[in-house]
Amino acid sequence: MLERLEGLEREYEAVLIQLSDPDVVGDQKKLRQVSRRHRELEPVIEAYRDYRAANEDLAVAREMLGEAGAGEERDMIREEMEAAEGRIADLDERLKVLLLPKDPNDGKNVIVEIRGAEGGEEANLFARDLFEMYSRYAERKGFGLEVLGRDPSDMGGYNQVTFMVKGDAAWSHMKAEGGPHRVQRVPVTESQGRVHTSSATVTVLPEAEEVDVQIEDKDLKIDVYRSTGPGGQSVNTTDSAVRITHLPSGIVVAMQDEKSQIQNRAKAMQVLRARLLKAEQDRHAAEASSARRSQVGGGGRSEKIRTYNYKENRVTDHRIGLTLYKLDKIMLGELDEIIDALMADERARQLAGADGEG
Repeated sequence: MLERLEGLEREYEAVLIQLSDPDVVGDQKKLRQVSRRHRELEPVIEAYRDYRAANEDLAVAREMLGEAGAGEERDMIREEMEAAEGRIADLDERLKVLLLPKDPNDGKNVIVEIRGAEGGEEANLFARDLFEMYSRYAERKGFGLEVLGRDPSDMGGYNQVTFMVKGDAAWSHMKAEGGPHRVQRVPVTESQGRVHTSSATVTVLPEAEEVDVQIEDKDLKIDVYRSTGPGGQSVNTTDSAVRITHLPSGIVVAMQDEKSQIQNRAKAMQVLRARLLKAEQDRHAAEASSARRSQVGGGGRSEKIRTYNYKENRVTDHRIGLTLYKLDKIMLGELDEIIDALMADERARQLAGADGEG
């Protein structure tokens, strides 16, 4: 581990030099890459330098103990040694976490697609509630949020809504949200006051830049048509809506939010690139065949990663067995307790895997 840390410290020093290089500063793309690497390395190097300093303190204290006389002086030195040993142990654990393999999508913006699944109009209303929950969470975390497209349903919900969450930590905080979400509550359409179970699917995709995914014009089928609102009525007098079909993969993306065909096409391409990047990453992952199914599933009530029970004010994340009785606060965007627990679970599984390899 120490050999690796020494190498990272040399890289960090080189990155600092690059950040003051006029050629790098003048190239926005290169500057973003170097700045991102600086942010990745800084906490590792700070912890490593603290770890090295604590070891030096311990070595000095041991030397002093060998030269010290009896009594209070030796007791004070032993206390300093214990404090240094405690710092070393804490920093050793911190460095193990910091040195875990990085997710290749860390630092990327995130494209989120939410669809009403099983439960009719109630599922579409729940899709809107999830969108509002994530919007509030993004605001709380200081992330940017941009709606790319939405397909409103008849009662004010969403058949589908697609949006981008922007921020260096967006992927690490949002990636575990992908999957079927189940809601148990009395729908507004229910006159007898009976609790129904409905679901919405959430798909989380890393934003892909053009350099990440090469798309040939000949592989695209592009259709234009008039935008429609709930009930199918036309909301525009021009053919501004765009549907792009990627012929090799069969992926279809439609956008109609913008009044400009050019803007809708740009947003559709943005989502298409993200889907293609995720599909490519899934193919290269060990669980390629199940990675996307694990997010979307069939959207059925029995498949779920999380349940939102309004009567009991309860949210349960079934993957980690976490239950919180604060649904009202969670729907206002207070997702930290759940997302932090999911991130901690991922780190624990990574560390267990690393220990097993060792």
